[in-house]
Amino acid sequence: MNNKLYYISISFGVAMALALFSCVGKVASAEQQPLSDVHPSLVLTPNGVEDIRAQLGKVPLFDQTLDLAIQEVDTEISNGIEVPVPKDLAGGYTHERHKSNFFTMQKAGVLFQITGKEKYAIYIRDMLLAYAKMWPTIDKHPAQRSYARGKIFWQCLNDANWLVYTSQGYDCIYDWLDKDTREKLNKELFRPYAEYISIENPQFFNRIHNHSTWGNAAVGMIGLVMGDQELVQWALYGLDIKVPGDVIKDNDGGDIQLEGQKEAGFLAQIDHSFSPDGYYTEGPYYQRYAIYPFLIFAQSLANMKPELEILKYRDELLIRAITALINQTNSAGEFFPISDSQKGMSLASRELVNAVSMAYHFGGNDPGLLSIVKDQGRVPLNDSGLAAAKGIADNKTEEFEYMSMQLSDGAAGDEGALGIIRTDDLTLVMKYAKHGMGHGHFDRLSFLLYDETGEVIQDYGSARWVNIEHKDGGGYLKENHSWAKETVAHNTLVVDKDSHFDGNVKEADMTAGTPYYFMADDTVQIVSAKELKAYDGIQMQRTMAVLTIEELEKPLVLDLFSVRAPAGTRYDLPLYYQGEFMSSNQKFETNNDLTPMGRESGYQHLWAEAQTDLQGDVYRMTWFNKKRFYTVSSIVKKGDEMILTRIGANDPNFNLRRDPGLIHRRTGGNTLFASIYEIHGSYDYASERPLNSFTSIKDIKVLHQSAAYVVVQFEVKTGEKYQFAFSLSDDSKAADHAVETTTGKLQWKGIYDLNKNIN
Repeated sequence: MNNKLYYISISFGVAMALALFSCVGKVASAEQQPLSDVHPSLVLTPNGVEDIRAQLGKVPLFDQTLDLAIQEVDTEISNGIEVPVPKDLAGGYTHERHKSNFFTMQKAGVLFQITGKEKYAIYIRDMLLAYAKMWPTIDKHPAQRSYARGKIFWQCLNDANWLVYTSQGYDCIYDWLDKDTREKLNKELFRPYAEYISIENPQFFNRIHNHSTWGNAAVGMIGLVMGDQELVQWALYGLDIKVPGDVIKDNDGGDIQLEGQKEAGFLAQIDHSFSPDGYYTEGPYYQRYAIYPFLIFAQSLANMKPELEILKYRDELLIRAITALINQTNSAGEFFPISDSQKGMSLASRELVNAVSMAYHFGGNDPGLLSIVKDQGRVPLNDSGLAAAKGIADNKTEEFEYMSMQLSDGAAGDEGALGIIRTDDLTLVMKYAKHGMGHGHFDRLSFLLYDETGEVIQDYGSARWVNIEHKDGGGYLKENHSWAKETVAHNTLVVDKDSHFDGNVKEADMTAGTPYYFMADDTVQIVSAKELKAYDGIQMQRTMAVLTIEELEKPLVLDLFSVRAPAGTRYDLPLYYQGEFMSSNQKFETNNDLTPMGRESGYQHLWAEAQTDLQGDVYRMTWFNKKRFYTVSSIVKKGDEMILTRIGANDPNFNLRRDPGLIHRRTGGNTLFASIYEIHGSYDYASERPLNSFTSIKDIKVLHQSAAYVVVQFEVKTGEKYQFAFSLSDDSKAADHAVETTTGKLQWKGIYDLNKNIN
């Protein structure tokens, strides 16, 4: 759009803001009072508001966002104030009404400061007085599903959401309110509200968990607004109150008190929830959810308690966490759905709209972040949003560089990790991090694979339809425990049809996978990790290599899963591919009378649609999805079976997706599962023409397998042979290695070796 034309056609809302902000008294002015006494002071500040006003009409993306907020809030004001008596779960009317109220109050406060229109302050005041009238008349929410029942909402978590957003709106009108109204709201609404989600529910407030992050931020922010230092201290350092003994787990099976936990509060959340790399132990979906209270309270503390230097805490960890979160997305900007995650959650979420602009503003003005902000199409209406929008207007935008990386887990960075490999349009993710508390899945050494079309090999994510009332009020379904968390629901090894750690969250939380090797260069990228505790007496190590092979159109993925176990152990290795089965080199026997594959550990939700006793040395299967072909080639051992599965058994309410899967079954002792995943070809629907629809992998062989080494060879259809050797126990780059293979002696230096045309 031509900038001149844009400025001429600027919306009525922004134009009126320019005209009106100076006409109304009690809107913040930098000259009014010292910062410690002036409002707004949480996210907006008097100086910040003046900067915003000065830039109105000059920064298109900010102006567009402001105009949209004006439209949204004006619509809510015209509809009138409604504060219904709470009764519904997530997705129900009262839940969604109260949720809309807190979003609207936050926006209305910003609009009051920017535009000077008193109608926004009046709206917030009247809404808050309605809540103050209702608060003493209601008891705990009638729904009895939460370990920490809320009052306005069914759980304290949502009550904390309300207070985080509402405190911002309240901050914006605090100096505008008369003294009696302020005192009434402080005494009759906000102080008892803060006490309810803290000292009356310590099992909610005193955890190391995303729930408590919201609680800490809520209590701390309203404490800052009211000048209530006791609340601020509770928020920063936790409560000196023991959790009731009968409340030991939350609704997701997570422990309220973690092993060895000796502290709580906001600073403890930063200390224990993040690794030094910014990885959040509950996974990217909940990191996205928690990043908002982390950042918005941190910004409030930076403004009102600068002596804490909170944005510099742990070497600017909160800003680094934003970059880590951005890197846990696919090419569509969607977060990897590991642990409890709803697929489709992305960088477009309101939490990331705030976070990315904040990372730009407080993190050194990285121009790559502006490409994400531009794609988001909106900015937060504060200093960060103005800075990002101005950067875009000044043509500073560069593309964000997504890189291969290993994100450590654990407060000290020594409790597992998440490996991410990227090349061209391919993204490989391997998980060997901590369990992730109550939201974790039993999925050590599992992997996901993406290309530019989306998921190639998927993680199921969670069994939940967030805020959709049809599906059990929008909460987690029982199938989340019986299916989505179980090991067989993931692309990793199941031993004797039992989930990792026997499905015990506490046991899983006490250990983590062991990173072994990670490297990335132009043609070879490798991630390797070990899991030694998931099953007693069994050692697992998975090594995945993304190799750029000149004869192939796309990089291929080599998957080597080594196991040390007693003889007679039964293995199932699932593969959840996305798309339609095309063909296989094996003949399957179909099952017309379907029966579940088991009674527990997730098997009760799987149909065995077909199976085969594998013949020959290699199993191949090709599938098709979104105009592309994909082939898996796996080495076969005598006695192996392959089972084509379908999710959906024992699911009378159709809560689960009917996705296909493949299980490689083997019985034995020490073993190696070796496979290649190849992306190839295309199909044009208009011309009905397939190209390169068959695999280019002619053969794959194991040349050596032991506790210390693995050597495989694969041949492409043009005749070239490639040999990949890997040391499973010595990761020194300087070490010399020599092994006897079926084709002779092989020597190399360093942890791995890739050679072409070796006999």
